[in-house]
Amino acid sequence: MFDRWHTRRVTRIGQREKWRTAFGFLPALLLGCHASVVVNPRTERETARAVDASGANASMSERRGAATRGARAEAAGVAAIADTRDGALRPSLTPERNPSLTPRRSEWTGVLGPSARCPPEMALVLGEVCVDRWEASLVRVFTGGRQESWPPYASVKGVRGIRAVSRPGVTPQGYVSGEQADRACAASGKRLCGAAEWDAACRGPRQQQFPYGNHRVPKSCNDDGRARHPVAEVTEKLGLPLDRMWYETMAHPLINQLEGTVTKTGERSACTNGFGVFDMVGNLHEWIDDAEGTFRGGFFMDTRRNGEGCDYATTAHARTYHDYSTGFRCCLDADPVE
Repeated sequence: MFDRWHTRRVTRIGQREKWRTAFGFLPALLLGCHASVVVNPRTERETARAVDASGANASMSERRGAATRGARAEAAGVAAIADTRDGALRPSLTPERNPSLTPRRSEWTGVLGPSARCPPEMALVLGEVCVDRWEASLVRVFTGGRQESWPPYASVKGVRGIRAVSRPGVTPQGYVSGEQADRACAASGKRLCGAAEWDAACRGPRQQQFPYGNHRVPKSCNDDGRARHPVAEVTEKLGLPLDRMWYETMAHPLINQLEGTVTKTGERSACTNGFGVFDMVGNLHEWIDDAEGTFRGGFFMDTRRNGEGCDYATTAHARTYHDYSTGFRCCLDADPVE
């Protein structure tokens, strides 16, 4: 059943891409119409080099200069061992064990109940768009159709056969760029969410400041932060230069394996709304469909600096950027009412 649905969706996506190619000017025009819907718009893009909560305040030239060194540091760190109070800290790049690549009916029935207009792992938002209920994780598809869960702490650069899935109770995929997220959604017959779609899903049917209400409730979402910034902690444990940590350690696989960082999807059960979507504030930043690069919702260290709750939007990075804090979820046009 999933194979038939997936084939139909991929075909529809291909048809939609042909339309977009022929009428490429329309999305920008329509986005202008929705400008009032997305709070905290890109008013500071030209001057945005200030620090966001993930610690990245480098100019573009500095980022390019550090790219090679950062890749070397990341590769070296995979084999490194760092002592902690609890013993040795080793990065784990082993896929999480979860044989089911789509949620069981018991995992989503009862949130809002199934919708015939959306796949079971997606919620129907405002009667128009299907939105992943949980932040995306990845699977790798091999020749012959065999699939394996992808390690949530590993980069997907240069890896083929990656597609996005939405599952409860797993560690969501960080370390992913906007372009990689876009391709992973497309491989599952989906797409990244538009700005207005993401905003509506986050706010819920009552269009609130946070998924759960208009006032911040501590510990409802994974945005409590931790006493020590994880990038600083990993930099020190691995003996890397402290003055280069915001340039060369940001994509290290150890970061999201530290205690008090990323939580499993849906673990913060209060971080939801009437649509039945989870973790849209905190946990991981979520890339949206924006050619210039935007991620929304904040992450486990901060949901305030670039806007409160569902207003949170980071616009300082290109779509090619990735670090430990960048994740995503997918959207899909809902089936028409018959």
